This record gives sequence, C-alpha cells and structure tokens, in this order.
Amino acid sequence: MDRKKNISMAVIKRLPKYYRYLMELLKNDVDRISSKELSEKIGFTASQIRQDLNCFGDFGQQGYGYNVKELYNQISGILGLQKDYNTVIIGAGNLGQAIANYTRFNKLGFNLKGIFDANPKLVGIRIRDVDIADIDEMPEFLKHNSIDIGIICVPQTNAQKVCDMLVEGGVKGIWNFAPIDLAVPEGVITENVHLSESLLTLVYLLNEGN
Repeated sequence: MDRKKNISMAVIKRLPKYYRYLMELLKNDVDRISSKELSEKIGFTASQIRQDLNCFGDFGQQGYGYNVKELYNQISGILGLQKDYNTVIIGAGNLGQAIANYTRFNKLGFNLKGIFDANPKLVGIRIRDVDIADIDEMPEFLKHNSIDIGIICVPQTNAQKVCDMLVEGGVKGIWNFAPIDLAVPEGVITENVHLSESLLTLVYLLNEGN
C-alpha cells in the first residue's frame, strides 16, 4: 500500500492506455510481448514502460518479455476493475445521454443505476432500461442505493450544487464534465474532464511553431 502511495499521478494516468493496448493484444491472440515491441505500439519508450510497470511489481522476464494476459489481469486489478461500481448520471442532455448509451462502461463494471435531470420534458424518458428521474428525487435515491460514482453533466452554474448533493448522499467518486473545479471534502475523489481545455490544447499544438 505504501508503495502505491508514492506512485506519481503521471504513471497512474498512463495505466489506462496500457490496459487498452493489452486488451487489443489479447483480442489478436498475442501471448507475450517485449517492452520494445510494446513501445512501438503504445508510443512510450521501452525504458518508460519498464519503469512504470516496476512501480507495481516485477511483471516481465528478461529475454521473454511480458505475458500479455497476466499483465492485462494485473493492470486490471491495479486499476480496480475486478469489482463493479454503481453509477448515476446527473444531467440528461446530449452529453449525459451519450455517456448513458456508451455500453463499454457496462463491460468494464460500471453499472448505471440512475439518471437525473431538472428538465420536466426529459423526466420519464428511458435510456438503457433506466428512467430519467427528477433531480429532486436524487437525495432519497442515494439514501437507499449504494452509489460509488456520480457523473456530472450539468451546466457550470449548477455543478457545485449537484456535487454537494452527491457528497451528502455518500458518493465518494465524482466524474465531472462541467467546466468548473469542484470543492469536495477530504475522502471524495474528483476527476475533471474539461472538454474545452482539451480542445484548446489541440489548437495550441496545431499552431505551435507557426
């Protein structure tokens, strides 16, 4: 556990990419791969890959490389994908509905238990066997359902209020798509996905050197 606490966020951010590439290798019936071969596919240097994976244990063998299935399972465990997570979505507009309809989440163990919105025109619409409910019903829903992750897809002006409702309801993980950095108490984890910031980064790189 202490070893994990010392791992940098940069390494943690790279783990999902390893997971995705290893999944593709498994689909293509690749049994083993060297760090050099993996570097050619994933875009990190072989040295970086070895350093990253060594943070969590000794997975490779010199002269043999990595057992793809074993490494995939190990990273799956490190990421916490060997258990299920109950989720709710708040904000059933275009983005919220797109996330709700992304079936890959289910396969990864993220179970959609509720969708909430303040727009009465959306309440009652069914998405993937889940009815959109009025946001006012969420506090009571959270009391009676063990929810691990709340996904915020509401406008910036409402995001902190929604976040506070989730925290009050015992939710410990918040995936935030609103363009605001949320204030949360200790023990609650937030992951901000600021789409405009990602786009602005792309624009900068397009214009770099021009």
